[in-house]
Amino acid sequence: MRAVDLIDELDQLDTFKRYGRVKRVVGLMIESQGPESSVGDVCYIYVGNKTKRKIQAEVVGFRDENVVLMPYTTVSDISPGSLVEATLKPLEVKVGSGLIGAVIDSLGQPLNGSMLPKGLASVPTEQAPPNPMQRPPIDESIEVGVRMIDSLLTVGNGQRVGIFAGSGVGKSTLLGMIARNTKADLNVIALIGERGREVREFIERDLGEEGLKRSIVVVATSDQPALMRIKGAFTATAIAEYFRDKGLNVMMMMDSVTRVAMAQREVGLAIGEPPTTKGYTPSVFAVLPKLLERTGTNQNGSITGFYTVLVDGDDMNEPIADTVRGILDGHFVMDRSLANKGQYPAVNILKSVSRIMNHIVSPEQVKAAERLRELLSIYINSEDLINIGAYKKGSSLEIDEALRLYPKIISFLKQSTNEKISIEESVNQLMQLIEKGE
Repeated sequence: MRAVDLIDELDQLDTFKRYGRVKRVVGLMIESQGPESSVGDVCYIYVGNKTKRKIQAEVVGFRDENVVLMPYTTVSDISPGSLVEATLKPLEVKVGSGLIGAVIDSLGQPLNGSMLPKGLASVPTEQAPPNPMQRPPIDESIEVGVRMIDSLLTVGNGQRVGIFAGSGVGKSTLLGMIARNTKADLNVIALIGERGREVREFIERDLGEEGLKRSIVVVATSDQPALMRIKGAFTATAIAEYFRDKGLNVMMMMDSVTRVAMAQREVGLAIGEPPTTKGYTPSVFAVLPKLLERTGTNQNGSITGFYTVLVDGDDMNEPIADTVRGILDGHFVMDRSLANKGQYPAVNILKSVSRIMNHIVSPEQVKAAERLRELLSIYINSEDLINIGAYKKGSSLEIDEALRLYPKIISFLKQSTNEKISIEESVNQLMQLIEKGE
């Protein structure tokens, strides 16, 4: 580089640091007079009397002439007049292959207290979704190792699916099975708003040592501030995008989108947004598409997404469930009544759909899957008559067929957590069940 060019670049550098002062703290929100900054920028707030330590906060809005900040940690130790320093940059996290097998927080720091490995690249947590005209169409399936899904609800490589369930129906166990059995190159798992107790249990029991070796887990527990829970989802997505751009097929799992929406509601209400549908603020319904549209395919690789959605009282039409279902490419509904019967995974086949399946599997498989659904539906509609003995064999050939195959269908739908089945085996077992009744 010529000396003249170097001098010009140095002249253009902004070497000034911008500072402000904390004016007041109200709940989750900090108001400061200055510094000059933009929405989304990270600022440092200096706290403590003798040892000046700094905590990170993000600019979330403005009120009159004041900057509205929210901290990534608690607001304790912040006092009137605390110094606020602007970085003029959004939140960035370190990403690279050295992170595989690690459990990190929303800011990208290892939860076991160790240092980050060297050679990682910095990426912003908030990025634009791929250009829709540059998204390759989904034309191949991805194996998840769960017989019911691979055969009846086949997932495409780069598809995004919602897992809708109430609490305690087995969604974490299902995610663990997918993480261990999938043929994807890498898992990125976001545990948002989980109980602290459940994090280690999920990693050790559901994910297991085998699953963790090919996973990056991002954790934001329920006790952390709302902004940390939101950033957990965005950090996990940014990590998945980094590996997708390297040409990998990434499996992205988030548990749960509902808690991200609840955290965004907290932030929205704190900065003065009006509550709208069931108390959710307008920003919630703006954030969800921005987050969910970032996954999928691009020119380099793919991110296959599984997003769990908590449905209060198993109400599939509550606002978040309804919004997410409209954005994603399919939904799996987990049914409490099936879990109560001991049928795991407790996915209700008749209420679930994969919008990509018909385009990526053979017509024979589509026909067999439709026939199984039909037989299952016939049996369920006639179950009361059968149980009270009011149905006589021979009255309907369809009901007779459903009655004969029902035990085999239930056996086909069940799968133990440690059982691993390839997609070829799953499809072969489906075809054998429908064609030969075996």
